[in-house]
Amino acid sequence: MAGKRHWKAGEFPGTTAGPGSGTPRIPLKNVKKRLDARADAKAWACTVTEALADRVSSKNWQEALQVFEMLKEQPFYHPKEGTYMKLIVLLGRSGQPARAHQLFDEMLQQGCQPTSELYTALIGAYCRSGLLDEALQLLNDMKRSPLCQPDVYTYSTIIKACVDAARFDLIDVMYKDMAERSIAPNTGQVELMEKWYEKFRSYGVEPETRTLNILIGAYGKKRMYDKMSAVMEYMRKLAFPWTTATYNNVIEAFAEAGDAKNMEHTFNQMRSEGMKPDTKTFCCLINGFSKAGQFHKVVGMVKLAERLDVPANTSFYNAILGACARADDLMEMERVFRHMKHTQCDPDAVTYSILVEAYRKEGMTDKIYALHQENPTLVPADFVMV
Repeated sequence: MAGKRHWKAGEFPGTTAGPGSGTPRIPLKNVKKRLDARADAKAWACTVTEALADRVSSKNWQEALQVFEMLKEQPFYHPKEGTYMKLIVLLGRSGQPARAHQLFDEMLQQGCQPTSELYTALIGAYCRSGLLDEALQLLNDMKRSPLCQPDVYTYSTIIKACVDAARFDLIDVMYKDMAERSIAPNTGQVELMEKWYEKFRSYGVEPETRTLNILIGAYGKKRMYDKMSAVMEYMRKLAFPWTTATYNNVIEAFAEAGDAKNMEHTFNQMRSEGMKPDTKTFCCLINGFSKAGQFHKVVGMVKLAERLDVPANTSFYNAILGACARADDLMEMERVFRHMKHTQCDPDAVTYSILVEAYRKEGMTDKIYALHQENPTLVPADFVMV
């Protein structure tokens, strides 16, 4: 009777079968050859992978691609996103954007999912070669892809190329696009904006009010108040009018910093100069006063907005709801939310996130569940869990 088998048939001569068993034994020397072959394959893979890393670090793109092709021929090798990223960056720095794009397409064919980082690397490859049209086409592709939306690094890459190419028209478009997507410039971009601004003037082109407002907004978000003031003084000197957008950028900067005193001073100056505040102005004021804990002034701003017939949109209601949540006044928050829906102003994801966080803080899971029932798309089931 055959004994219990511990390995697959033919894999190793290790059964406990009796002498009468008909299973042929594989000679030990053949087993050793097979094990050695496996070890050699693994060692070869490690060696070639190291060779690829070495070629990438030494910026030898031609040999890097050759080694990469050798690796792909092996059945055990499956390139990952990180490998493609390194090669695309290398090709971009080596002035080979077309090859970088070819590699990107190959990656998609292999079933790898694109990411914002990979798209940005490819955009960088085109930007380094001064091929802005191709870079902008990729930016549009990103915007159409829900999982690969452009971020601050994507825009930084394109804006730098626009500055180098003196494409001031495109720079303006990029910053406007960022503003619409609520993407704040980073420190590197502020430096780029300064470079762009200087190039404007070196070409004998004086920037428009809108251009300077973008610069003021960037300085404000980074709390670079000295530079923000310098641009505003420059506008005065050259008789550029301060617009509602100019004041909004300054008010927003102080609001984000919780500097209610300077924020209010700017708002009073705005009104004394006859500028009409808009919905964004009041959103910033409500946000700033609530951050500073001056809730009585929040009420005053809401009433003033009503008197001035300022349109109340979703952002306006969100600012009020946020102020109520900061004041731990859930009854008023719920009243504002009901009024918002009564006026046919649709709540958005921000609206529900404010409500959910306020209820979660008080442990009111029943209220969160009710919001989930009301709008399961914007308040998914996992929000109900505390």
